[in-house]
Amino acid sequence: MPTLHRFGSVSVRMYADDHHPPHFHIVAPDFQALVRISDFIVIAGDARPAQIAEALAWAREHQDMLAREWATLNKRG
Repeated sequence: MPTLHRFGSVSVRMYADDHHPPHFHIVAPDFQALVRISDFIVIAGDARPAQIAEALAWAREHQDMLAREWATLNKRG
């Protein structure tokens, strides 16, 4: 599970062979959220918007990289 970026105790991660839709994980000691890459909607998790704001701001600037990383890690044969 690559950690793509870190903000203090918050990590942006992506898992290989993960389920659809393409998404990334925002992980911290007290929460985890799954965010869809196409529109940055939180699709699972219980984090408040203020808890994930910095990670979402970073993700918006790196959407192309996130999509490429998803495609690399989730190749289906």
